[in-house]
Amino acid sequence: MNGVSPQVIHTRMTQDQALSILKTGANVFLTGEPGSGKTHTINRYVAYLRERGIEPAITASTGIAATHIGGMTIHSWGGIGIKTMLDKRELDKFASNKYVAPRIRRAKVLILDEVSMLAPETLSMVDAVCRSIRHNAESFGGMQIVLVGDFFQLPPVIKMEPKESAQTELIETPKARFAYDSSAWTRADLATCYLTEQYRQDDDTFLSILLAIRCGVFNEDHMRLLETRKVEHHTVSKNITRIFSHNADVDRVNNEMLSKLQDEPQMFFMTKKGPEALVAALQKGCLSPETLHLKVGAAVIFTKNNPKKGFVNGTLGEIEKFDKTSGYPIVKTRNGKRIEVEPADWTVQENGKERVRITQLPLRLAWAITVHKSQGMSLDEAVMDLSRVFEFGQGYVALSRLRRLSGLHLLGYNERAFSVHPEILVKDESFRKESEEIGVNFADMPPAELDKKYQHFIVACGGKNISERLESNKVFKDSQNGSGTPFEKIRETHPNAYRSWDMAQDEKLRELFTERISISELAKIFERKKGAISSRLKKLGLTP
Repeated sequence: MNGVSPQVIHTRMTQDQALSILKTGANVFLTGEPGSGKTHTINRYVAYLRERGIEPAITASTGIAATHIGGMTIHSWGGIGIKTMLDKRELDKFASNKYVAPRIRRAKVLILDEVSMLAPETLSMVDAVCRSIRHNAESFGGMQIVLVGDFFQLPPVIKMEPKESAQTELIETPKARFAYDSSAWTRADLATCYLTEQYRQDDDTFLSILLAIRCGVFNEDHMRLLETRKVEHHTVSKNITRIFSHNADVDRVNNEMLSKLQDEPQMFFMTKKGPEALVAALQKGCLSPETLHLKVGAAVIFTKNNPKKGFVNGTLGEIEKFDKTSGYPIVKTRNGKRIEVEPADWTVQENGKERVRITQLPLRLAWAITVHKSQGMSLDEAVMDLSRVFEFGQGYVALSRLRRLSGLHLLGYNERAFSVHPEILVKDESFRKESEEIGVNFADMPPAELDKKYQHFIVACGGKNISERLESNKVFKDSQNGSGTPFEKIRETHPNAYRSWDMAQDEKLRELFTERISISELAKIFERKKGAISSRLKKLGLTP
C-alpha cells in the first residue's frame, strides 16, 4: 500500500557480527527490534564463554526477564536491593558482604538484560559497587559489561524524587529516566550492536505497521489496516489469549473462565530450594504461579522454552486430560501436538553452581495475560484491549508479540496505544548510526588482528582457548561489500543458507511441517537449501 512502509535504510548488523564483537571483550550495548534475536545472540555468547571455562554473570533488570535467561536480577547480584542511592559508608560495607563481594571479584563478564527497564541511578550504583569491591577505577571495575535491551519497550517505573542525603558524588542522582543517561553508561564506552534481522514476524504488512510505530511515522494508512482487525467481545473465541494493560483485568478474566468449567480443579504446587530471599526473587519473576489451578478445557500458555518437547515460551494450548498414572496434564497445542507436561526447574547459577531452584509445571492460565508478562513471548493469535494503555511503548510491546496481522483481534485502543517515547525516537537514530560505525570499523580490521583479540580476551579472563576455524571478519566483509565468497553465491538463491536457526524459526518449521508442507516449499519459505530443511527436521525429531 502506498504510503504505508516507512523508508528507513541502514546497513544491517547480523547476529554473527554482534557475536564477533562480543568475543573481542568489548563492552557492548546489544539492541534491536523485538524478534531480532537479542536473547539468541546472548545465549550463543554464553555458550562460547562456558566452552572456554568462563562463567559469565547473567542478570536482568526484572525478575521475569531474569527467569527467561536463567539469571538473577541485577539488584540481587549487585547487593543493592531496593536502594535508590548509596553514600560512602554504605558503599564501603559491600566489601565485607560474604555473598556480593566474592561474586563481583571473580566476575569477568557481566550481562544485563532488559536494560531499558533499569533506572539510570541503578546502573550507576552497580558500577560504583563493582569499582569499589574490585579496587579498579575502570568502568564496572574492569569487567566486560554487556547491556541488552530495546528502549522502545517498557521504560523504568518513575519513583518519587529521593530526599536530600549524604550521598557522595560517586553516584549521580539524575532527573533523567533512561539508563543511557547514567554516567556509568558513558564511562563504559559501549559498542552499539543494533540487530536488524527479523525472526518473529513473517508478514510484510504487519512489519510495516510495527516499523511505522517504532519510527514515529504511524499514520491513517496504518490505522486503517489495524481497523480491519477490530472486533467485538462477543465475536471472539474464548480460547484466544487476551492481552490487557492491567493485572486486575487479567485476574478477572482467568478466574471467570476457569469457574465456568465443570470439572474439579487439579492443583499443582511449586517446590523451592535455596535461601529464602533468592527464592522469593526467583519466584517473583517466574510466570508459572506458586499454586496452579487447572481443569480439563482450560486455556494454557507455556512459560518456558523446551524445543525438544515441542514448546517454547508463548506456545498456546488446552488441557485435554490428566494422565492417570502421573497425574500431569496432557496439553493439546494449537498445531495439534499433544504434550504431557512435567515439572520444570527455574534456577539461578553462580560460578557454575546452583544457588536456588524452584520447580513447577511450565504453564499458566492463558485466557488473559498482561502486556508486561507477555514480553519475550511469540504468539500466533491474541485479543488485545489497548483502550487503557497508560505508558509509552505498551501498545508496541503488545503488538510485537504477534507473528502476523491476521492473528490480531483488536477490541479497542486509546490515543497513546500506538505512540513511543519521543525522546527514544531521537536516541534510536544515534544508536543505529553508532552500530553502523562499529560494523565498518570491524570490517576494516585484519582477520589475524581480530582472531588475536578473541584469544587475548579469553586468556585475560583465565579461560582456555579452543582451536576452531574462525571466520574472523568475513561476517563483516560479506555484509559490507558482497564479496563473492562461496557463501555469498549460495545466498543469492538461498539468503539464509548456513545461518543459525533460532527458536521462533524452529517453532514455525514445526508448525508448517505438521500441516504437511513439502520440503521444497519449506525451503522456499525459509530461504534455505532442501538439505538444510531435512537436517533441521531430523534434529527436531520430526523425521527419522
